[in-house]
Amino acid sequence: MFKHILLATDGSTASEHAARTAIGLARVHGATLTALYVVDPYPYLGMGEANPMGFDAYMAAARDRAAQAHAQVSQLAQGGEQVQLQARLVEDATALDGILSTAETEGADLIVVGSHGRTGLGRVFLGSVAAKVVAHSKLPVLVVR
Repeated sequence: MFKHILLATDGSTASEHAARTAIGLARVHGATLTALYVVDPYPYLGMGEANPMGFDAYMAAARDRAAQAHAQVSQLAQGGEQVQLQARLVEDATALDGILSTAETEGADLIVVGSHGRTGLGRVFLGSVAAKVVAHSKLPVLVVR
């Protein structure tokens, strides 16, 4: 049914649960799994313009975090049936735009995202990438809590 699954990961516990689900689906369907980490520089840009070295440090730390998140997914995929796993890093985009554009360019037919399950004011103030992806995606989206 699914041939290419896009997993949006940020290395969090919610992403780990989503990764386990995405890996299982990839095994069952013989699908390619793309683990995507999006580095959003926009939260830092206001301060980064005044201190470019701070922005460089922020981006370096984000790239390190992406490598850790990709390694986590790779480790979870070990054992059992082989999963064709690709790691992708998108910089200079919001999480929503990075996920949707990568899903399109990679030819994904399912997007899997984790949710922290925030409700009420926590969701209002922090936003929900998962909710935004569900609202804007033309592809099926599986939200794992």
